[in-house]
Amino acid sequence: MQPPALLALLSCSVAFALVSEEIKEKVKHSQDLDQSSQSRKHDIDLKEIVFVIQSQSNPFHAKRAEQLRRSILQQASNLTQDLPRVLLLHQLAKQEGAWTILPLLPHFSVTYSKNSAWIFFSEEETRIQIRRLLETLRRFDPSKEWFLGKALHDEESTIIHHYAFSENPTAFKYPDFAAGWALSVPLVNKLAKRLKSEPLKSDFTIDLKHEIALYIWDKGGGPPLTPVPEFCTDDAGSHCATTFHSFLPLCGTPVNKEEIFVAVKTCKKFHGDRIPIVKKTWAAQASLIEYYSDYAESPIPTVDLGIPNTDRGHCGKTFAILERFLNRSHDKVAWLVIVDDDTLISISRLRHLLSCYDSSDAVFLGERYGYGLGTGGYSYVTGGGGMVFSREAIQRLLASNCRCYSNDAPDDMVLGMCFSGLGIPVTHSPLFHQARPVDYPKDYLSHQIPISFHKHWHIDPVKVYLTWLAPSEEGSATQKTQKDPREEL
Repeated sequence: MQPPALLALLSCSVAFALVSEEIKEKVKHSQDLDQSSQSRKHDIDLKEIVFVIQSQSNPFHAKRAEQLRRSILQQASNLTQDLPRVLLLHQLAKQEGAWTILPLLPHFSVTYSKNSAWIFFSEEETRIQIRRLLETLRRFDPSKEWFLGKALHDEESTIIHHYAFSENPTAFKYPDFAAGWALSVPLVNKLAKRLKSEPLKSDFTIDLKHEIALYIWDKGGGPPLTPVPEFCTDDAGSHCATTFHSFLPLCGTPVNKEEIFVAVKTCKKFHGDRIPIVKKTWAAQASLIEYYSDYAESPIPTVDLGIPNTDRGHCGKTFAILERFLNRSHDKVAWLVIVDDDTLISISRLRHLLSCYDSSDAVFLGERYGYGLGTGGYSYVTGGGGMVFSREAIQRLLASNCRCYSNDAPDDMVLGMCFSGLGIPVTHSPLFHQARPVDYPKDYLSHQIPISFHKHWHIDPVKVYLTWLAPSEEGSATQKTQKDPREEL
């Protein structure tokens, strides 16, 4: 016979086991309910999705965006009579910073929060399967705060992101805009409220997709990006609600070599190491090229512009190059490209790209950055990836009184300020890169045919050129350009 104390202990053990099992059942039931809730379809209609195409005002880009808008509405009309709203970003506001999206969130909140569930953003070349997109969004409860997209992450800490998350760069996820991305209206409302009380802190816009993700995450106070496998950049299968029409734009015959003048900015201390790399890699692709320095060295040859070298800024040198281009080059030279002596560029791909732009328009083209856009600032083309000017843009610039405030002022920012004052917008192309290939996620570069990279830090620049930009790659690039991007979607 068991002692009473032992019987009591056994009774407690049995009771505890029963309670534990009961708790486990309750937890399992709760988890099942959560999973059921997650898998349950949320009954939203197309009219509750606001589509925002991240468009630009340049005629080529505006036309592409309009074609995507028509595709969305045509697909929607095949599904329902209640069509969604499709907005073109460049038409939403005349303010310079509209392309950075965050300043527009209060407008979205006021205008669409009562009758909409989602704001869905895409680039002009994003391809959207409307039925699949609707099915995908129905998986998420639109009364919750959601930030959805295809996730990118840094493989190592990078200067582009100010070395953020240097301890674990892969931890922070941000969206690949090319695949499309979505904000639930409750999150839009929350962000709009925060923007009114807490202005954006950073003066510079460098990598918008990363900066938007940081702002939404709010050091853990907001939602992180939720990866959505149906948001694709390649045609990965029937599950994809979006894909990205990846190509090097070609709108007819590539621009002739003789229509492009290439100016390389250099200085005496880099003649011996950087100029040989330019000549070993891409210089032979250029028909018209000059090297501008603070010292004339005939074997290269370099041209001394009479502007003292500066450690930074180079505004005086850049404006001297612009004036020399207008005064000395033949009128048939339609385009000027200014690059640094450590820029790697494909002139043949640039010729493809420029076929989509009208040189009689004022075109200022490259990788777009922003300065002070929340407080009336301006956009500019960052110099390292290459700055492309039409002759008309240079003529209008130099006819104005806008000039450098010093020789060492930042040339790209002064140009941005000047063109903004003239009403000439920056035309952005993600194919120009201010940094090295290792500074970008592999998934991001995988759907690009790049035109340029910049910097020689800790890399073999010749190898980078041969891997990413060399003419031997042109065969595959050309195959992707055969479909005229002006065609209907």
